[in-house]
Amino acid sequence: MPTHYSGTPTETRTLDTFIKLTRCINALLARLAERGTIGDLTPSQFAVLEALYHLGSMTQGEISAKVLKSVSNMTTVIDNLERDGLVRRERDHHDRRVIHIHLTETGISILEEVFPRHVNALVDEFSVLSDGEQETLGQLCRKLGKGKL
Repeated sequence: MPTHYSGTPTETRTLDTFIKLTRCINALLARLAERGTIGDLTPSQFAVLEALYHLGSMTQGEISAKVLKSVSNMTTVIDNLERDGLVRRERDHHDRRVIHIHLTETGISILEEVFPRHVNALVDEFSVLSDGEQETLGQLCRKLGKGKL
């Protein structure tokens, strides 16, 4: 759906592209949710578990930066993951102000169960694009994500 904004050609093209990008990611996330690829986890919980699984233990601030969520949002997400026994907090032995977040065995098991399903669903969803198109899309997203340097 194109924009109905009657600005300059640059403004309308930019808004139209933004609308398409937003609709694309929302539609993709909705289809993944319908497939139930991440089980009972929220997208934020899944992102935290996935980051810890692949990158190892981190502080809440480091996790927040990796998953692009606010530190205050991470507090709630990590509280819920800890309540469910999927992560544990541990104070740093050298600096007690620092708290490291670790995956528990249960957290590892849950992620190892849902991650392959999620990856397979993503591969299926992205199969509408050729390999080259996926690479181009990735490059364009990286460029737009970095913004003006």
